[in-house]
Amino acid sequence: MPLAADPVVWEFEAIGAPWRLDVHPGRDGAGTTVADRAAVDERIAVFDRDWSRFRDDSRIAAIARTPGRHRLAADAGPLMRHLRDLYEVTAGRVNPLVGRSLEQLGYDASYRLTPTGDPIVAPAWDDAISLVTDTAGTLAVDTASPVVLDVGAAGKGYLVDIVADLLIDRGAFGAVVDGSGDLRAVGAASIRVGLENPANPELVVGVVELAAGRALAASAPNRRAWGAGLHHLVDAMTGRPLALDVIATWAVADSALVADGAATALFLGEPRAIAERLGVEYVRMHADGRLEASPGWEGELFR
Repeated sequence: MPLAADPVVWEFEAIGAPWRLDVHPGRDGAGTTVADRAAVDERIAVFDRDWSRFRDDSRIAAIARTPGRHRLAADAGPLMRHLRDLYEVTAGRVNPLVGRSLEQLGYDASYRLTPTGDPIVAPAWDDAISLVTDTAGTLAVDTASPVVLDVGAAGKGYLVDIVADLLIDRGAFGAVVDGSGDLRAVGAASIRVGLENPANPELVVGVVELAAGRALAASAPNRRAWGAGLHHLVDAMTGRPLALDVIATWAVADSALVADGAATALFLGEPRAIAERLGVEYVRMHADGRLEASPGWEGELFR
């Protein structure tokens, strides 16, 4: 079915990144009203309070201060289960307990951006935390000592899904939600996306069509870097940023949550195992310019 109207475009900053929403209005402008925009803003604010390690009043900050049982957000299940998949498929190299490692490297709440001391190796998941369903039916985490959770491996993708689904629930005809490289098309919307060359952002190394319901995530160390050899792609087993042969990844999946996590894991794990476990198609770009794609990749690559 063709789209009924040109999209309404919203651009804003959220959770430390630029966002763009292209929302095709439904009946009587549904999905694009002032109330709809306010609902999106509030949902993002709730997510930030639930999952940010950069604010003192978040659930993550409470877990970092005090050991014991902590109730997680009502929507924590899909995110935590996916993070466990990433942990297992990369043999612990992707680990939400990497927060202390990132803080030591200077990527902390005060944005010191200067490392202090030796690298901190993240604890093993099963040694440090356990997930339980409490008496109210809500997912909770038990900790023996304070730990700093960091859900950056997949959290932004999950929020993209949440926002996209919210817009459809509020009556939008279709939408493309772009959370700074994590994209999902929903409803009647689709989009053709260029794969940005991290060595030259003015160029693309390929294109892919995202049909409605599909998501694309991209990852590269230059997106969050703060010094020579300092970037967000940290191996939890060493506490150090990766010395990269792979310089960019792209993953396509049925959700931005899965695509985002896969794009991170593709730097740290065996790509075919990741594709099989997570159900994604992928491209990896190596430092020498070589492009490596999964057998089922349907986009065009400029080799």
